[in-house]
Amino acid sequence: MILHLNPMSFQGYGAVLPEPKNEATATDARPVGQSVSLSATDAPVYLAGEDVLLIHETGTVILSVSKDGETFRDYYLDKPVRMAEGIYFCLTALRGNATVCVQGQLPPMTGTRTRSEDLSINRLMHVNKLYTFFYHEKEQGFLFAGESHSMLELTYVDQGAMHSVADGVDLLLDQGELVLYAPEQWHMQYAEMDVAPRYVTISFDIAGGDLSCLFNHKIKAPQKVVTLLQQMLREQERMDEYSCDMLLSLLTQLLLTLLREAETPTRRLQSSYALHSENEIISRAQQYISTHIQEKLSVPLVARNIDISPSYLTALFHKHLQISPGEYIRRIKLQESKQMIRENAMNFTEIAAALQYSTVHHFSRQFKEKFGITPTEYAKSVR
Repeated sequence: MILHLNPMSFQGYGAVLPEPKNEATATDARPVGQSVSLSATDAPVYLAGEDVLLIHETGTVILSVSKDGETFRDYYLDKPVRMAEGIYFCLTALRGNATVCVQGQLPPMTGTRTRSEDLSINRLMHVNKLYTFFYHEKEQGFLFAGESHSMLELTYVDQGAMHSVADGVDLLLDQGELVLYAPEQWHMQYAEMDVAPRYVTISFDIAGGDLSCLFNHKIKAPQKVVTLLQQMLREQERMDEYSCDMLLSLLTQLLLTLLREAETPTRRLQSSYALHSENEIISRAQQYISTHIQEKLSVPLVARNIDISPSYLTALFHKHLQISPGEYIRRIKLQESKQMIRENAMNFTEIAAALQYSTVHHFSRQFKEKFGITPTEYAKSVR
């Protein structure tokens, strides 16, 4: 990055002299010196012995200065500069050719510097692909059975509350909170029976940067993040020729804001290896249950298929989810039955059989115990 040349920023390297006020003054005040032609590539490095006066003549001149001859700072030379003794410096053109006036003799050369780096500002991280940007309005007690994919995904709860389950952790996201899922991280979402949440989901890819400190944590969205999401929703409605660029830019700002928040000492998000291992086991169990929901499931069967003991699986579910694995299976089956009722492709007897209930009466009794209404009453409410 090219720095602005002023007395404060140049302190320690020399003095920035006042600029001539008009052309006549500039001509009269200009000292006798030699004009040096510059290029944008290799440049000699000089060591200032006595004070050296540098004055811009033509083109865009970059003055690079160093106190040790190794680490340089780059300034845009648009004002007269008197170099301090003992400072290393070199002069190049930003592009094409340029010239600078050096008063007196050039000091001794100490080497050559190749300006290989780009002096412009480069991005560390940005969103380079945005795949989906949805605003969901869900019914009470909705269930998303779970998925994993190669993209990053952000979920923000705009109204109500919903559960986010990933890596064995069940996070209750309240209004104004969000979660970020890593690529290939299996996750599911659901709401309580009396809650109809509204939320945003965004799937995307980034170039550069590292968002791992944000993955699968409940994050209270700062007001700036909420404002950026609102701007994104307005851009999605507008959708003119610049909206896609605006959406990518706004999402990049949103993620950078979250990263800055996470880097503060009070918000550092770390987890131990042991906790990660336990969460991974629960995640594998949840994925197995979700994938085999229409099979006859039991705690020993699930435990056997993820290579742990039933007692350890039970202990982990109680520790992290405050629920037994058997109750979790029952809850997921009942949530799945609600989806099947809404689809209206099977009658209650067929649904009970598909979900491996012993009888339709057993299914109906558990449904009412869980949701407070019968399957028939629920069907009437959603059709």
